[in-house]
Amino acid sequence: MQNEKMEELEQDILEFVVEEEKSQSRIDKYLSECMAESSRSYIQKLIKDGNVTIAGKSVKANYKVNRNDEIQVVIPEPEEPDILPENIPLDILYEDSDIIVINKGKGMVVHPAAGHYSGTVVNGLLYHCKDELSGINGVMRPGIVHRIDMNTTGVIVICKNDKAHNCIAEQLKEHSITREYHAIVHNHFSEPKGKVDAPIGRHPVERKKMAVNYKNGKNAVTHYEVIQNLKQNFSYIKCHLETGRTHQIRVHMASIQHPLLGDDVYGPKKSIYQLEGQTLHAKTLGFLHPATKEYVEFSAPLPEYFSELIRKLS
Repeated sequence: MQNEKMEELEQDILEFVVEEEKSQSRIDKYLSECMAESSRSYIQKLIKDGNVTIAGKSVKANYKVNRNDEIQVVIPEPEEPDILPENIPLDILYEDSDIIVINKGKGMVVHPAAGHYSGTVVNGLLYHCKDELSGINGVMRPGIVHRIDMNTTGVIVICKNDKAHNCIAEQLKEHSITREYHAIVHNHFSEPKGKVDAPIGRHPVERKKMAVNYKNGKNAVTHYEVIQNLKQNFSYIKCHLETGRTHQIRVHMASIQHPLLGDDVYGPKKSIYQLEGQTLHAKTLGFLHPATKEYVEFSAPLPEYFSELIRKLS
């Protein structure tokens, strides 16, 4: 288990103290495990630019760390690229002057990030909505109040102004939003429904993954119900979220031996089906409309690949 001490000194400076079990690891490999959100190439650039020091001296990427080395990493101010409007077709389920609700397709990233500065939902929104998007989350995530994973399909809501954004964000914080997901998972269930109540945090060793983490995790609750038992020991289920942690359904279902079909991060590395990621669909989203304060609910049909899998396995 990785027990590095990490102290956030300022917004742009991090410190790590090397534990015995990580001694003699290359510093770029060591930092890539500690800084799970950063790529190995980004960390190597930080080292090359002299932003990684030990006892005040810069090191090279092949430096082998020693026990009790105090590593300081200076994170430079990010240079935000221009996010350009793109004429990307959006499957719009509903739109008014406050919100726009879309059915996100598989393989589409919600907002720009490292390695994905074009072809995202945000690029399409900038073209469709022009300047009518909330600015609370900055230029990289205009209008974005929540998101779903790249290979998860289904309903998301985007806010056109800050008032709407704050209203939806507050409902998310209070867990009052209705969120129903459909999924195909490995193995049949012994009971028709159940609940997973287990905190989720960073995986203690594989730092780019999430995991059930009782020591450092945040509260996470998923309710599930079997819709249909399928052939080849698969199950078609629906899940209701009380909370919205990163990869919550994927982590929770894997923790009870029901990983999602196609999930090569939390499930089997190989699948008999050629799938691009997990079979997970955000089916229904319901909330109080920020202007009318009336409850509204939106649903998106299963994508064709998902429906075809159910037909094959029924």
